[in-house]
Amino acid sequence: MTLADHDHDTCIADALTRADALCAARGARLTSLRRRVLELVWTSHKPRGAYAILDDLSHQGGKPAAPLTVYRALEFLVDQGLVHRIESLNAYVGCTTPGGAHTGQFLVCEGCGTAVEIDDPSIRDAIQAGAAARGFRVRRPTVEVRGLCSDCQEKAP
Repeated sequence: MTLADHDHDTCIADALTRADALCAARGARLTSLRRRVLELVWTSHKPRGAYAILDDLSHQGGKPAAPLTVYRALEFLVDQGLVHRIESLNAYVGCTTPGGAHTGQFLVCEGCGTAVEIDDPSIRDAIQAGAAARGFRVRRPTVEVRGLCSDCQEKAP
C-alpha cells in the first residue's frame, strides 16, 4: 500500500479526465461543483468526510456551499461510480476503476488512514454465493478490511 513513488497530481488529473469522459458518455451532468467535490475527494487517498469537503469549499471564497449541496454532489458521484463511500468512516474515496462493474473492497489503514481499493473476483464470488445460498439478493456489497499498511507496519515498534 506504499505511495512513496506516487505522482498524485497526475492521479487527480487522470481521475477528473475519466470522470469527464464517463459522464459525457452517459449523458450525466458533471457540474462545476460536482467536479470540484470529486477533485477534493481525490486530494488524498485517505477517505474524506462531507464536512471536510465543505470546509475546503468554504475556504476557497465565493458563495459558501450548504451541507446538503455537498451531500447531493457526493450522492451523484457515488451513483456514477466515481467515488465510493467507506461506510465505517462515513467518508468517501475516489474510485480507481470508474465505469467498470466491480464491488467495493477496501484495505483501510488504521495507522495513516489511507484506503486502497481492491477488486478481487474471488471475494465478490464468495459474497454472491453465500448470499444466493440464503436467498439473499446483494444490492451493494462493500467489504472493508482494517489493519496496517506496509509503511505503518515498518514504523510500528
